[in-house]
Amino acid sequence: MPFGNEKETAHVDYRTAASDSKAWVFEEARKLLKRYPDGKPGGEPVLFETGYGPSGLPHIGTFQEVQRTTWVRQAYTILTGGAPSRLVAFSDDMDGLRKVPDNVPNQAMLTEHLGKPLSRIPDPFGTHESFAAHNNAQLRDFLDRFGFDYEFISASDRYNSGAFDDALRNVLRRYDAIMDIMLPTLREERRKTYSPVLPVSPTSGVVLQVPVEVVDAEAGMVRFEDENGETVEQSILAGNAKLQWKVDWAMRWVALGVDYEMYGKDLTDSGVQSGRIAKVLGGRKPEGLIYELFLDEKGEKISKSKGNGLTIEEWLTYGSDQSLAFYIFPNPKSAKQLHVGVIPRAVDDYYQFRANWQDQDAAKRLGNPVHHIHDGDVPDVELPVTFGLLLNLVGVMGGEADKDAVWGYLRNYVPDASAERYPELDGLIDNALAYARDYIAPTLNRRAPQGGEVAALERLDAELAELPEDAAAEDIQTIVYTIGKDESYGFASLRDWFKALYETLLGSSQGPRMGSFIQLYGIANTRALIAEALGR
Repeated sequence: MPFGNEKETAHVDYRTAASDSKAWVFEEARKLLKRYPDGKPGGEPVLFETGYGPSGLPHIGTFQEVQRTTWVRQAYTILTGGAPSRLVAFSDDMDGLRKVPDNVPNQAMLTEHLGKPLSRIPDPFGTHESFAAHNNAQLRDFLDRFGFDYEFISASDRYNSGAFDDALRNVLRRYDAIMDIMLPTLREERRKTYSPVLPVSPTSGVVLQVPVEVVDAEAGMVRFEDENGETVEQSILAGNAKLQWKVDWAMRWVALGVDYEMYGKDLTDSGVQSGRIAKVLGGRKPEGLIYELFLDEKGEKISKSKGNGLTIEEWLTYGSDQSLAFYIFPNPKSAKQLHVGVIPRAVDDYYQFRANWQDQDAAKRLGNPVHHIHDGDVPDVELPVTFGLLLNLVGVMGGEADKDAVWGYLRNYVPDASAERYPELDGLIDNALAYARDYIAPTLNRRAPQGGEVAALERLDAELAELPEDAAAEDIQTIVYTIGKDESYGFASLRDWFKALYETLLGSSQGPRMGSFIQLYGIANTRALIAEALGR
């Protein structure tokens, strides 16, 4: 499972606690217990599915859907004591290419193939047999990178091989009933051309949006008008057609026996219609969760065309993969802002929850996101500093900040600090250096101290001068607190004193616990900062 590790943890009986857990993953998994009180007939594994549209590259939306589905699958395993299950990542690569993506090469070539199935269009990157094959490979590499346990299924393989032929015949048998479901949902103009079946033109290879007449359901034969105006009778089997996506979704649920699939709230109505079609086809709509969509920092819906989203590569540049999983775990039915500014807090919260897990009982562990991130095998390793403190350190270091220099400062804090002892911290230093370079350095603005701040800083400098270079953080913090509480300096509260320290020494309105920072940065270096602030 994703984000596992080799550490063996003591056996804990989670099954009893899981039956009462209010964590959303168990609420979802219990839907499957209700669906199959005695297990899936024939001992078949419960099938979880996620969908992927290969006209674009995998992104955070892809990650969150597979990750959240994996968590529900893990919860189902706990609840059932190990009942079999499968996770399928399904690629809709029989879809016709509607628009040439902005971020791919050879756009003129792709333009010539608009409307054709993605699996029958040359790869603009020149590395695979088709555009879909390239993006499918990217999906598999992406999922493998995070260690997901899944099976890949391609729509084009299922259509072309005939694996969907029986399901397609069933669509033709129930053609009128499906039209009765779909037509009332369409505008008048669209009703004139709508068909559940999209034949592939025998002349151009384009997926056609044309009315279709069923000629022989058992033979899979339909009649339609081709692009050149000719009337064509053609089989829809063996890859000669695909289904409209809502019908396709329902057909896939029934043909594959899908038991669980989650989707975004923008597909709520589609899910209702596909569920009705699945029933008409003799099947049953899967259980599932309708999740909220990500928002940008302004609270607006993330859009590919606007470019206001956050890529997974960006997250992993500035934060850990576990922090991304941690951020998306809570409250999937609530919208989350997804931008660079949420990363530092997510990193530190992940490590805090990870430390808490070790001392929690089974019930609380099941409500802790890290339990699911690590599938119950949570690392018992604490880091000596927070990510926030690292960011403050590299921000103050400025141009001299590099990994070796950061490790040198860390040894002020932890004498034997090294990449070998703290490999996770080594990765976080890379994240912190990148974040500080791109988002902290451009915003730092140290102001000059004013009024009583000057005397307070002078006293702090004098008292630090009396301490040994290896003074403990708590001793330093006591000095900082004592100065801030001295009414002679005019601070209305300790918060005002801390804010003054952050703004005059660090160039930011927010900052770390000063005792820890000063120990980490070093007393001599901190005194140099104070001297600079005082204009000495």
